[in-house]
Amino acid sequence: MRSRIAIAALTFFAALSILPAKDKLEQPKDGWFTTSDNVKIHYLTLGDKGSWVVLIHGFTGNAKGNWFDNGIAQALAKNHRVVAIDNRNHGMSEKPQLNGPGRALDTIELMDHLKIEKAHIGGYSMGGAFTGALLASHPERFITAHFGGSGISETDPEWVAKLPPDHQGVNPMEAELSHQLRIHHAMDNGMTKEEAEKLASTPPAVRAPVAARPAAATPAEPRPTLDLAKLNIPIIIINGEFDRPRSKSTRAARESNDVTIVVLPGKQHLSAIVAGSMPKEYLNSLVGFINTHDTI
Repeated sequence: MRSRIAIAALTFFAALSILPAKDKLEQPKDGWFTTSDNVKIHYLTLGDKGSWVVLIHGFTGNAKGNWFDNGIAQALAKNHRVVAIDNRNHGMSEKPQLNGPGRALDTIELMDHLKIEKAHIGGYSMGGAFTGALLASHPERFITAHFGGSGISETDPEWVAKLPPDHQGVNPMEAELSHQLRIHHAMDNGMTKEEAEKLASTPPAVRAPVAARPAAATPAEPRPTLDLAKLNIPIIIINGEFDRPRSKSTRAARESNDVTIVVLPGKQHLSAIVAGSMPKEYLNSLVGFINTHDTI
């Protein structure tokens, strides 16, 4: 087993200074396709050369906010073709289930739509969970896998009991970032800004639904077993110090053939990724990892 672990603000990629200036950020192109179960999905693309990088955002987020507003997609597009999906029930994609989750298989169908045979695939939070599911079900589609705000959890009770405790703490920006995310999600679901701000300020116990549309049931996706020892796919896992990084990476460090673990000091779940709070080490680590492990 080969593993590389960086648990400091300066990772082995930190010498790279590749965060683009805000006034030089390129604008992505919009695209659409319809899934096998007839849901219209929106996605963004950027870059015209190199291998593909597929980006999957987190729950209640969207492609633009998770990957473009913070400059990650633009930095990747310097050497790669980038596509970021708006998961179903999110962003500009159709929303068959009110406040529902995305679907992992939509990412594979997006790749098929764009005729992408293999890619660097990864996501944040819910997007990371989808990445794990796709590693188990479609490993042949991966060049590398990347997890942010997520990882690969222990499944063996004995190893769960052995997990070292994670550092406890709160990033001072986390509460406000969570508040703003709720506003943007409500606006994605058709609310005005004023309505969304009112909803986001309402205590969760008395919050009304973000729309009056009835929810459609989403069948549970099958979850194949993930056998890391059988995969020869480089993996990177990036988490904030206060976002349970050990619980999300210890199994990968033990079982994976090639894993890089990055912990961002002082950062929590949203403060690790949201524009204006995300440290440059997140971007530099991810871009450097993908550039280093490119095989196409």
